[in-house]
Amino acid sequence: MSIVKEIQEALAVLSIPEKAEFFPRFFKTGKGEYGEGDLFLGVKVPDQRSVAKEYYPKINLEELSTLLSSKYHEHRLTALFMLISKFEKTKDKAVKEEVVAFYLNHLSHVNNWDLVDSSCYKILGRYSFENQKENLLRELSESEEMWHKRVAVVGTMHYIKKGSFDLTKEFVTRNLKHSHDLMHKANGWLLREMGNKNEGELISYLNQYYKEMPRTCLRYAIEKLDEDLRQDYLKGRI
Repeated sequence: MSIVKEIQEALAVLSIPEKAEFFPRFFKTGKGEYGEGDLFLGVKVPDQRSVAKEYYPKINLEELSTLLSSKYHEHRLTALFMLISKFEKTKDKAVKEEVVAFYLNHLSHVNNWDLVDSSCYKILGRYSFENQKENLLRELSESEEMWHKRVAVVGTMHYIKKGSFDLTKEFVTRNLKHSHDLMHKANGWLLREMGNKNEGELISYLNQYYKEMPRTCLRYAIEKLDEDLRQDYLKGRI
């Protein structure tokens, strides 16, 4: 039996409520979980690399929709891993557009820190950068939903990787007064990554805004700077 057929059988398990919670074990190995060669609900668990290479790019978006709407976090995480692989493996621009549209249409299910980090950078960030679609991220950053804002923040990581910082600084500045500490952490983390790429850019930004930053944001932003410089920023808040 092919890997594709094996996993399709495992996906069918989702229709059985009492079995659904065990679905992630088909894909993950570790303490207390199934490993390669084990039988999972009568189906042999395949090698993960083979799964990623052969099956994930072929995944049907309708099946992914079922996974993403599951109440189990592990199901949604697995679905996003599949979606990432489908996006990365295809060279067809139309398929990439389809994957991005699917991702955006299912944002209501992407409401967890791990889910955002595992999918947004590689799908939405890369797509927006390579196709000059910054407005996609801007629209998300202006949403009232915190997780949409978080998606926009993580999406800018691809811009940082390419040495483009304007979008990063724009989003962080816009969210300096956000009410939730998770966003402060996300903004600080984003600035820290900007500093890893170009410390001068970070210092220039900090000199302008550090007194306005929530402490969580500042703490993460200066985490990788020299101790003396970190203390200067922290003491400047006293």
